[in-house]
Amino acid sequence: MDPITLELVRIDYLPTGHDEKVKPPAPWQPAPPSEYIPEAQTLRKDLKPLRVTQPEAASFSVEHFSELGRLIRWQKWDFKVGFNQREGMVLYDVHYDNKPLFYRLSLSDMCIPYADPRNPFHRKAAFDLGDVGAGIMANNLQLGCDCLGSIYYIDGVLVNGKGEPIRMPNVICVHEQDAGILWKHTNYRTNRAVVVRNRELVLQTILTVSNYEYILSFVFNTAGDLAYEARATGILSTQPVDRDLTATPHPFGTVVHPGVLGGFHQHFFSLRIDPMIAGHGNSIVYDEAVPIPRDPKLNPHGVGYTVQRTEVETSGGFDLDTTKNRTFKIINPAVHNPVNGAAVGYKVVVPPMQPILADRDSFHYRRAEFTDHSIYVTRYADGELYAGGLYTNQSRGGNGVRSWADRKDSLKGGDPVLWVQFGINHIPRVEDFPVMPAETLRVTLRPVNFFDRNPAIDVPPSRQEVNRSVSLNEPGDDVQENMNGLSLGGEGGSLGSCCASHGSV
Repeated sequence: MDPITLELVRIDYLPTGHDEKVKPPAPWQPAPPSEYIPEAQTLRKDLKPLRVTQPEAASFSVEHFSELGRLIRWQKWDFKVGFNQREGMVLYDVHYDNKPLFYRLSLSDMCIPYADPRNPFHRKAAFDLGDVGAGIMANNLQLGCDCLGSIYYIDGVLVNGKGEPIRMPNVICVHEQDAGILWKHTNYRTNRAVVVRNRELVLQTILTVSNYEYILSFVFNTAGDLAYEARATGILSTQPVDRDLTATPHPFGTVVHPGVLGGFHQHFFSLRIDPMIAGHGNSIVYDEAVPIPRDPKLNPHGVGYTVQRTEVETSGGFDLDTTKNRTFKIINPAVHNPVNGAAVGYKVVVPPMQPILADRDSFHYRRAEFTDHSIYVTRYADGELYAGGLYTNQSRGGNGVRSWADRKDSLKGGDPVLWVQFGINHIPRVEDFPVMPAETLRVTLRPVNFFDRNPAIDVPPSRQEVNRSVSLNEPGDDVQENMNGLSLGGEGGSLGSCCASHGSV
């Protein structure tokens, strides 16, 4: 359609075979239904309730730092939370134990380029944040459904097409969760075990982008880790395929239902990190583990390796290299660890992903400027917040993070900004239809020589008096009873000693 005159320009008929050929229109062939709604299913009846309770209330506190923003304090962490139309949830002024870590953290951009080269599918590439906006797509999170336990909700205020304010209720939920064991050790001499569970604070928002849902979270723990987690779920963006090709492998997708093709596509996320590790003057480096050549004196057995550091001195794009354990770190060269003298820092743990597969001359590649490297480093500049550029809708490229990095700005004495790319090369499965089980990705920012010891050493140990776990063993199932008095070592062995009360640890 011509959007000005509202005249019909043309009708594109979709290719439904294995090639670009288009068949003339034919009567629709009904297919069996495939529904996801619960009333269309025979639901399981053996799943017992699992409740998250905090009888003494939550461990975090929330204050207003402006009419809309929130200041959250939890387990030595303090940070501010904002919400806007394009990025959705944004963190500011992140500190741990009053030590500065990050100025600003946000999901900067997303792009989902599709792989079908045929007309009109070749144009299919969504920029979910730049084209629509994470804020305006945010769900109203429901108590007991999207978030469990003791929940604090944060509203957002955006504007509609007329510039009028609109309230977005419950777009962020804040809660604590158990995340398994954080650290444990059993002294083999005394059989005394100390175990500390990993408590996490989660700030979660959920976007519905037409067919897809993205569950996006900032996750803090008691050991100084800050993670960004993305879960992809919802419904595949599908296209028709000839019914007689249902059992035949398709070159551009997976048949997920009779007559339904789930096309191959990639999901790219770009996380923008504006750091202040221990204050101003941060640098970006990467460390690599490399083997030491054999040497009759130093390395006669050929087993030695060492770590080499490279500083990123100019802006650019960089890749992971698992063969060298290449690890990117944000350091403050002016602040040194009191134990070993190393520059304090945080490392970036990034899940590896295949770069964009569209070629360099394609609009997919030119527009999605953040999809060809796992890491981009730029020098801070006002207004450079979005990896795909300020305007992504029908863009032609040239105004995003790749273009900024190509300036080759010196990072010496400057404020670096780190852009972390991660995602999924989504080769659909039948199991992804009619609704997709969540695929989970996590980028972790982890302290390296930032503290003088394990920062979670002061977390209280896990104790049964607090946890109140319940044994499901039947009488006679007890291991010690069935061992017929066999000695387990020590005073009763290590069995049952993990949560024994030994006072403070």
